[in-house]
Amino acid sequence: MHELALLIASSLSAGTPLALASLGLLINEKSGVVNLGAEGIMLMAAIAGFATAYASGSQWLAFGAGAATGAALAAVLALLVLVLGANQYACGLALSLFGSGLSAFVGIGQVGHQLPPFHVAGLPLLDRLPFFGTALFGHHPIVYLTMLLALALHVFLHRTRAGLVLRAVGESPESAHALGYPVRRIRLLALLAGGALCGVAGAYLSVIYTPMWVQGMTAGRGWIALALTTFATWRPGRVLLGAYLFGGVTMLQFYLQASGVQVPSQLLAMLPYLATIVVLALLSRNPLWIRVNMPASLGRRFMP
Repeated sequence: MHELALLIASSLSAGTPLALASLGLLINEKSGVVNLGAEGIMLMAAIAGFATAYASGSQWLAFGAGAATGAALAAVLALLVLVLGANQYACGLALSLFGSGLSAFVGIGQVGHQLPPFHVAGLPLLDRLPFFGTALFGHHPIVYLTMLLALALHVFLHRTRAGLVLRAVGESPESAHALGYPVRRIRLLALLAGGALCGVAGAYLSVIYTPMWVQGMTAGRGWIALALTTFATWRPGRVLLGAYLFGGVTMLQFYLQASGVQVPSQLLAMLPYLATIVVLALLSRNPLWIRVNMPASLGRRFMP
């Protein structure tokens, strides 16, 4: 039972950065903008967060640096696609490549450094419960804030006027503009919020999850987050579930290796990505389901 509790705990921790990035991309896509630069944003935020934590000793300053870095790169994307009217897909790919290369260059001096373990204060009293304390109540505050964020985002999108306006911009920017809503400003705010969340996800990876800097340490999580928004049909609750499912499969490979299962390590390392491909393949069998839930103007340029 203790091993199962540890597996659940590690799955929640591994799924948290993916959930944060996916929720950020969901906000982007609800406004009608596709951000393919999530991988590069997460890498840049990871090195910014790690360098800040190493220099200051503060994990919260590191999260702030990651969020600021993510928002800054998202602002660059906004300039290209919202002001200059460039292609969203091409600019997103360019941002991803730029972030990957620049993070490797900037992080050269941080290779080999390690952060001291930060104190993780779980939920008081609840973290002492047998099994559940280890599995559910002994995590970093960011884990619980991510869960609350998913709930808050659901309420925002479906129960508030601002959320309705955001969804309207993603469905028909022309109609929203005709009604007097500042479409490009709304999309800018959505991009900044989504970029900041991707930045916090990157900082969590390098500061809490793996307290060190390694080139390319996101290992494709930015691309998985993009796929996850489609898998979740743009719904925050399903994003959270999908992220923890991916985290569970990721941790399962280490659990099987520790248990002495005679399977090549390369095959086990493929499991999370193989699971993602299988899920997307199953979803593609019903394209109508995706089309009904997808924002109608996703990826389309709007220049008033």
